[in-house]
Amino acid sequence: MNETEPLGAPIAPGYRFVRTHAFNEEQVSRFAMAAGDENPLHHDAEFARGTRFGGLIASGTHTTSLLLGLTATHFARRGSVLGTSFSVDLLRPVLATETVLMEWQVTSIAAHSKGGSILELQGVMKGADDRTRVHAHGTVLFTPDS
Repeated sequence: MNETEPLGAPIAPGYRFVRTHAFNEEQVSRFAMAAGDENPLHHDAEFARGTRFGGLIASGTHTTSLLLGLTATHFARRGSVLGTSFSVDLLRPVLATETVLMEWQVTSIAAHSKGGSILELQGVMKGADDRTRVHAHGTVLFTPDS
């Protein structure tokens, strides 16, 4: 993991955080099988070579988990966080040999009635070609450490 986070930056609209992730075939296959996804595009290299993708691709469960997990990891370093809602659009496949950039941006903040703040986020997972593979929207309840 190589997360880049703004040092001491206040969390406000426009606040961003990123991480890169390098996929590999073994990881892609193991994750898909552990998630119950037996689609051969994720674990049968011979089969996948014969498809339009030319090789294994990461499951949507895998890419989504990494993207959502980044929000939890990032905000947990600064306080208490609870994801309340996420939606994703799987726009392009992620190759099993690809390195991606995951980025989230805070789009709005509202006070929560029981303390903390509701953060609205927009996220993306992009390949080295800068094309978006996964687009996401998320909502988290965040209470900073005192």
